[in-house]
Amino acid sequence: MEITFDFEKPIVDMDKKIEELKKSVQNGDLDLSDQIKDLEKTRNELKQKIYSSLSAWQKVQIARHPQRPYFRDYVDLIFEDFVELSGDRTFGNDQAILCGIATIDGRSVVVMGHQKGRTLEENMERNFGMAHPEGYRKAMRIMKLAEKFNRPIITFIDTAGAYPGIAAEERGQAEAIARNLRDMSDLKVPIISVVIGEGGSGGALGIGVSNRILCLENAYYSVISPEGCAAILFRDGSKASQAAQAMKLTAKDLLSLKVIDEIIKEPLGGAHYDYEKTALNIKTSLNKYLSIYEDMTSKKIVDERYLKFRNIGVYEYATKKSNKNKPLKKAKKTSKNNRGGANGISPR
Repeated sequence: MEITFDFEKPIVDMDKKIEELKKSVQNGDLDLSDQIKDLEKTRNELKQKIYSSLSAWQKVQIARHPQRPYFRDYVDLIFEDFVELSGDRTFGNDQAILCGIATIDGRSVVVMGHQKGRTLEENMERNFGMAHPEGYRKAMRIMKLAEKFNRPIITFIDTAGAYPGIAAEERGQAEAIARNLRDMSDLKVPIISVVIGEGGSGGALGIGVSNRILCLENAYYSVISPEGCAAILFRDGSKASQAAQAMKLTAKDLLSLKVIDEIIKEPLGGAHYDYEKTALNIKTSLNKYLSIYEDMTSKKIVDERYLKFRNIGVYEYATKKSNKNKPLKKAKKTSKNNRGGANGISPR
């Protein structure tokens, strides 16, 4: 079933006109080739105009498109010899996160990602891509294997967030994510993450503490959903479009804020228009970064990851003067090589 957003309706209407003219040509002797070419040219220009000026909320809608390729689609298109590894060795196997070993152009890697379902039955099994704590514990177990056998880790992020249900909380959802944040920061192998759809809150960060974070052009990455933000800030969830604009959650915003390292191009209209082209673009970026880390020492890999997150955001230290009537004096910005906190003590 074709799914069309409001901002895409002018394109759909023009496609219908083109199809009608083509049918007229097939059923009669009229030569309408010039008119069809003109309409196709106008349609292509309209598509370029619409998709090059999408609002933040429109990009969120595309990121959630149910026909968008999911993690398992990219596994089939990018990697070879994928073997799934299951279970957290504590409670069970969470189907919302898939993990395994694979190769990419001859390189052995460990790959994992959030997995949504296409049908209602699949989504119930996958919990709509929202992982329980056993999903994050499974992911960390497999990451530890990657470290043991010196294999790069590639993660694909696509979740509205970690599952907030009672059962998940009872089994230690917050602890599982917090442990992943701590342990991922110290893994001795490179970690590359790709945000392919939704990148929601701690659910995304639970497999996203990486040396490099890449983001598809129409994906988003944020601390909360636009609806959740609107409910908190405006007391009105229907103002999600305003919240999305204020949250700076698009790939372009994230790159300017240095939260991500690269934007991966999508086909015009979104990844769901061409799975193979999108997968090729992702594969090209992954190979580029994997090459960078081939000869890098484990210490440098860990230090790079640490400094990446220390350098996100803009901040200055202030020193208080003894004269209360004078304003606080701004100190020099911290050095990028300073691994200490505000008082020189490492937060780790």
